[in-house]
Amino acid sequence: MAAGGGRTFAWQVFPPMPTCRVYGTVAHQDGQVLVLGGCGRSGLPLDTAETLDMASHTWLALAPLPTARAGAAAVVLGKQVLVVGGVDEIQSPVAAVEAFLADEGRWERRATLPQAAMGVATVERDGMVYALGGMGPDTAPQAQVRVYEPRRDCWLSLPSMPTPCYGASTFLHGNKIYVLGGRQGKLPVTAFEAFDLEARTWTRHPSLPSRRAFAGCAMAEGNVFSLGGLQQPGPHNFYSRPHFVNTVEMFDLEHGSWTKLPRSLRMRDKRADFVVGSLGGHILAIGGLGNQPCPLGSVESFSLTRRRWEALPAMPTARCSCSSLQAGPRLFVIGGVAQGPSQAVEALCLCDGV
Repeated sequence: MAAGGGRTFAWQVFPPMPTCRVYGTVAHQDGQVLVLGGCGRSGLPLDTAETLDMASHTWLALAPLPTARAGAAAVVLGKQVLVVGGVDEIQSPVAAVEAFLADEGRWERRATLPQAAMGVATVERDGMVYALGGMGPDTAPQAQVRVYEPRRDCWLSLPSMPTPCYGASTFLHGNKIYVLGGRQGKLPVTAFEAFDLEARTWTRHPSLPSRRAFAGCAMAEGNVFSLGGLQQPGPHNFYSRPHFVNTVEMFDLEHGSWTKLPRSLRMRDKRADFVVGSLGGHILAIGGLGNQPCPLGSVESFSLTRRRWEALPAMPTARCSCSSLQAGPRLFVIGGVAQGPSQAVEALCLCDGV
């Protein structure tokens, strides 16, 4: 489909990963896509680390992670990739922090998190790593905010989040870290808060208009989008079941308010647990789970200029629970679940039209 300016969206299929996995940790560094840990066919966390060379389309096995884990966070710091938190083989959150030294092909242990946590949100700015929230071994959501100083190899405490949560979406915009949604136990969070990195203070913004689990979030052109998800019935609908939605809610950072877009501007498909990204002035919604008995392969984009949803080429491999990352004009969709943990590595590309 044309994306405007003579550019189109198309899928690029890369060789499958040597190891199938879901909840893998991914990072992009110097033309390499690193895939670290995750859960394999046994359902147990892996210590397997592999890298894809984007130019030669070849996979290389890396030294295994010192701590097998799934659902960890990753941050690129120059020639290092820092892996933070996650869950281990007994499904317990871990405090381990380890760095892969790309030039030397080996791992080094770093200062551990002050508290073991899974679902930690991480942001890098000016060589510092910020770790927000998470869920500890007691399953309670955490509000702690820490900053990692690589030169001193230590974590320092910052003011806690107003709303404890794990698995939140985070965006760096200007000198602020925006934290949206997440979970407290099995319940989705609607809080939307921002941390000012200079003043080191938190601001509460208006909460999400609707409560949805497994929604997708993206930021583009000064707006934050919250898409789709699984909506829980209210207490007055005791016999109702959770249902998939195609809701689109948009927060304008300049005006500080949410807009729930009308039905005509909702996504074409109702979906949850899907990949969301932003490329070339488009918000992308990829795969996930919907009302069909198997994962969705449909893809759609919301044009910020034309203000409408349009269908894009379907995923080569329909999946949900995928890992994703953006590398230049490509949005990678990695692993996930098809009929089981997947080896698929595909990228939605914004390329010049023919």
